[in-house]
Amino acid sequence: MKRKHIVDLTLTIDNGMPGVSITTASTVKKEGWNASTLQLHSHSGTHMDAPFHFNVSNQTIDELPLDRLISEAWIVDLRHIAPKEEIKIRHLNAVSNTIKKGDSLLLHTGWNKKIGTTAYRNELPRISKELALWFGKKGINMLGVEPPSVADVNNIKEVTEIHHILMRNDIIIIEGLTNLEAFSKSKVTLVALPLKIKNGDGAPARVIAFEE
Repeated sequence: MKRKHIVDLTLTIDNGMPGVSITTASTVKKEGWNASTLQLHSHSGTHMDAPFHFNVSNQTIDELPLDRLISEAWIVDLRHIAPKEEIKIRHLNAVSNTIKKGDSLLLHTGWNKKIGTTAYRNELPRISKELALWFGKKGINMLGVEPPSVADVNNIKEVTEIHHILMRNDIIIIEGLTNLEAFSKSKVTLVALPLKIKNGDGAPARVIAFEE
């Protein structure tokens, strides 16, 4: 069997991450086993949003259909995008002509290199309204980005509008990706599995992708 090139697109959850607390619950020496207590913000690290996050609908993270979470995905090289720049349709180049309904998109801005800096959250490149509407018309399945949000988290009007457009068009949002530079091809198979949290507005996720 031909081996696939599998890449982990997930940030490692640790105590240095906003919204995360990992403490010792038991040890081998005292209780006979090692265990930890995890406190996780629902949108910490690599995570996925549910429509309930912005009250677009009552669909929660545990209700996302499994057949939507494995998808063919195009990787778009956007490493030339400037901090805070809006990503427009024209930035997609050839992918805009080849993508079809049901495909997913991974936007490779190189923003994972900013992790640990104030720029990671405050200067992120973001999805323009024009592009969000276009994604809806195209019938995009999942949209994955490297920054912690698809829109400016310091602008409540913008972040609400962009999430609403995407979610009203039934686009599943993945934020906080990493390692997109590891691929040699522009099309991969994407697998994104959020923690199954009852009535969850979102959840940390294990996201991988592979190419032949």
